[in-house]
Amino acid sequence: MEENNNKNELTFLISDLKDKPKLIGTDKGLAKIGDGIINLTYSVAKSKYLTHFKSIPESPIREGKKVDKHILSNALKNADMRQYAKTRPDSHDLANTYEGLIAYVWLSGEITIKQIISILASQLEDDISNYKIERIEAIKSFTHLLKNVKKFIPRIE
Repeated sequence: MEENNNKNELTFLISDLKDKPKLIGTDKGLAKIGDGIINLTYSVAKSKYLTHFKSIPESPIREGKKVDKHILSNALKNADMRQYAKTRPDSHDLANTYEGLIAYVWLSGEITIKQIISILASQLEDDISNYKIERIEAIKSFTHLLKNVKKFIPRIE
């Protein structure tokens, strides 16, 4: 089954945000949608990478991963997108902003789940079964993703 082409199907969910870009990063519902997208895509990207990194083709590695708020907050800062967060944000707020931005771009039909997985997996290197290494690699991957989709997010003037 082909991934749902949501270019026009789901844009009604974000139609009120086009002229209010600051709200994209502070909308709680959008952040919740983004949370699901982020956790799903990173879990698959990590599974894909580990399966190829360990190079045991007959034994795929499947990982379910909840992405830590510090990873997303650091990626948001590294991608220079902090202006979409609320005033005086903590790590949780910054992570929600990241998730909201990704949800916005996905709902607008500018990126697919498959493309997100591919972008995240392409940036992973080294042995991410080590927590400290994984954290560094995940920040790098999520920074790269946000820099790639930045052009689809309305600018804050």
